[in-house]
Amino acid sequence: MQPLSQPQEEANNRWRHWRSDFPALAETLCAAKGFEQELLKVWEGSDFVAQCCTREPELLMRLQQSDDFITSYAEGEMATRLSRFLIDATDETGLQRQLRRFRNEQMVRIIWRDLSQRAALAETLADLTALADASVDQALRMLYLWAIEKQGIPRNEQGDQQSLVVLGMGKLGARELNLSSDIDLIFAFPEHGETDGARPIPNEQFFIRLCQQLIKALNSQTADGFVFRVDVRLRPFGDSGPMALSFEAMENYYQSHAREWERYAMIKARVVAGEAADAQEIMAMLKPFIYRRYLDYGAIESIRDMKRLISQELKRKGMAENVKLGPGGIREIEFIGQAFQLIRGGREPELQIRPILPVLQVLGEKQQLSQEEVDELTAAYEFLRLVENRIQAWKDKQTHLLPDDEIGRLRMARSMGYADWPAFYGVLEQHREKVQIHFDNVFALSEEVTTDSPLQAVWDQQLDDDHAIELLESAGYQVGGEVLSRLHDFRQGYACRSLGSRGRGRLEELMPALLEQVAQSDAADVTLERILKILESITRRTAYLALLVENPTALAQLIKLAGISPWIAQQVARHPLLLDEMLDPRRLYRPLKREGLEAELDTLLGAVDPDDLEQQMERMRQFTQSNMLRVAAADLTGNIPLMVVSDYLTEIAEVVTTRVMSQAWALMVAKHGRPSCVTGNQSGFAVIGYGKLGGIELGYGSDLDMVFLHGNDNPNRMTDGERSIANDLFYARMGQRMIQMYTTRTPAGTLYEVDMRLRPNGNSGMLVSSLEAFEQYQENEAWTWEHQALLRARAVAGDPLVIARFQQIRQKVLSRERDPGQLQKDVRDMREKMRSALDKSNDQQFDIKQGAGGIADIEFMVQYGVLRWSSKHPDLLDWTDNIRLLESLARHHLFAGEVAEQLADNYRSLRAVYHRKALSELPGLVAADELLPEREHVQSLWRTLMNA
Repeated sequence: MQPLSQPQEEANNRWRHWRSDFPALAETLCAAKGFEQELLKVWEGSDFVAQCCTREPELLMRLQQSDDFITSYAEGEMATRLSRFLIDATDETGLQRQLRRFRNEQMVRIIWRDLSQRAALAETLADLTALADASVDQALRMLYLWAIEKQGIPRNEQGDQQSLVVLGMGKLGARELNLSSDIDLIFAFPEHGETDGARPIPNEQFFIRLCQQLIKALNSQTADGFVFRVDVRLRPFGDSGPMALSFEAMENYYQSHAREWERYAMIKARVVAGEAADAQEIMAMLKPFIYRRYLDYGAIESIRDMKRLISQELKRKGMAENVKLGPGGIREIEFIGQAFQLIRGGREPELQIRPILPVLQVLGEKQQLSQEEVDELTAAYEFLRLVENRIQAWKDKQTHLLPDDEIGRLRMARSMGYADWPAFYGVLEQHREKVQIHFDNVFALSEEVTTDSPLQAVWDQQLDDDHAIELLESAGYQVGGEVLSRLHDFRQGYACRSLGSRGRGRLEELMPALLEQVAQSDAADVTLERILKILESITRRTAYLALLVENPTALAQLIKLAGISPWIAQQVARHPLLLDEMLDPRRLYRPLKREGLEAELDTLLGAVDPDDLEQQMERMRQFTQSNMLRVAAADLTGNIPLMVVSDYLTEIAEVVTTRVMSQAWALMVAKHGRPSCVTGNQSGFAVIGYGKLGGIELGYGSDLDMVFLHGNDNPNRMTDGERSIANDLFYARMGQRMIQMYTTRTPAGTLYEVDMRLRPNGNSGMLVSSLEAFEQYQENEAWTWEHQALLRARAVAGDPLVIARFQQIRQKVLSRERDPGQLQKDVRDMREKMRSALDKSNDQQFDIKQGAGGIADIEFMVQYGVLRWSSKHPDLLDWTDNIRLLESLARHHLFAGEVAEQLADNYRSLRAVYHRKALSELPGLVAADELLPEREHVQSLWRTLMNA
């Protein structure tokens, strides 16, 4: 038999004395199988539990006999048990006594279950949090009732009763409380006013007194001990601020005075006591402060500074063995998760959660951390939190330091399941080393980005002009003098001069690396000019400067794409939020298809209040811009072929259109009820795309040509709401609301420009036509050019029944037999009319779209062919895009020889050049001697096919 270790011997001696002092109780306890061995293990690890059981032997008996040592509590059970304890408390003294008695009993139970390994770490943390929640909430309720008996009910100016709201911060807020945690609290009340008692006092005074009473009930040390140590220094203005503030005062503070570390602290804030409506209001007020709508890489610098200060303090105090604050400790894991929450939480609501382990899991799912990193950080966190609990279980003291004496170390090791200190400490060090590596990777010092660059001296203006120009040109710039002049103008411009000290520091850190990287790009001078314009647009929001400083990948992608495309550079300058897309090249160069687009839009809008139309519109604009940027990035780098670009851009517009329509429908139904012509999930409304939208040929700056149709066949029928209106009027207003949602300018700009001129009777016609009116117009009044337009039309969103009816009308109208000669004349005349109005060709330049032999000529020939032969070949109407229409014409041998294939090749060539012009923000013009073979070939086919 192995000799007992000293910690074991101490526990055995203590138990021997206990049995001697309480023999009857001991006999009963020892009758339970395995109880004595379990007790010795617990008492070895916790002097606090042993002392409690010695001071109050009945406590040990009560917990054992009630099976509390072996039973997990259900949700809400802690609060129920406390309420029974407090039944007899009739004053503050009684409240304090009963709270402490309950706390001591529960701490013995919780520590026992932890050390005996009957409870997992998650249960221990949850039980401790439930104990704190119940103590705060129930003590506050009793103190509030006693206070209003003496002073009256606090009311606002309207006479509504006011109550105190208690925010739990830190581990209490995250439901991660450890065995000897402080509880960090912040107090607030909804509105100012006064009590309605005989001697009224201001609400602020009433609630400050109430806070003081609550803190005393929990924090003060009595003969029975304490409940929880309470820390209120996280409140607005800290120790110098009032104990409780109104919601309005809190909002003003967090908008105007709060510091960056307070955002970090607020991530875990949770209402632990107060009325539900008040809780919802205050958390909604705090959310915009915590989670920014843009990616906030300034958070990395702030957290890095916090960690640096903590590390300096630990070194000063010699506390490297602090498992919470030391290297590779609990705080570093929390910093990692919370940095991502601060940076990305506003855009990704899945990260708006409090406990750190679920945060790490979400980061793994979103590939912000690798699965290996998530697994190692999770394992380390669980191990370190167990160590923390075992340290604090010994004396119920708030300490995070590993023991430094031999007996204490052996006791620590054994409580963690290890035979000796070296075995335990080796595992601990492995975990801390991994945490330190992951922490350093996330918070890599930004000096690594700004390597010693010879251009540092140019930016710092340490050189004379000649030397600076020489350095710029040797680095890769073509005209060093112009670059130097532009840098000077940038420095002296308003954007730089208006920077605060933090923003200026970030700019000084960024510029040398930026100049070095731009110099290595093609056309460095032009690229730098584009980048400087972007910087001028983002300096007002220095978080974007931080993003570029902290993310070399993002900076590299920005330089690459801005160098290729002025369109992308201008988009980023107009909408800096697009910089977020530069962070992940895997995502940047892989545009989403429909399913992915719908999921992303659902996520973006899911984080917004459904009643906040302005923010809904803002998010849709951000969605559209970011997805267009991904398409452009993939397009410019050759990741997707040209003819697929339009497919991606069209799908973005279709997904947005579907959402705009559903939102407009919901708003109208909420106001007027549902039109009586629809049942079930039908809306009786459809959006028909014309032009490039209908032809699946959208470009980056394309308008949306649309026609709105509804299925109401009786103008006298009404909606079924309290504010009933005619069905036709309902649909007309719905169409107006949709156009408003497309074209209203928000901070992110407009969604799309919309062109409704192709509807029946053009601008003079009804904004939304009934199917009956649409059919009558197309059959009896429409011109040939309107049928040409109808060839390109297709439904992009709406009620399946309305869409099916539209398709029948379209098929019927377009497949009727036509006189070939008259059709030729109509198409030729319309083409000449369009050419004379729109063709910008001259002796020096050719208009790629409208010039003779250009894109429009091909489109008109295709339309002529389909309209001429669709009566005999109805399948010609299956498609709306030019390439597939040409393939259909070729399949039926309707164009002689290789005409269809030749037209398709020419169309692709012209579209490619036109497309590149658009991405370069240039007019659709080329030199008069360019594209001659394609143009001459198209003109030859035009003369042959159109008898011109």
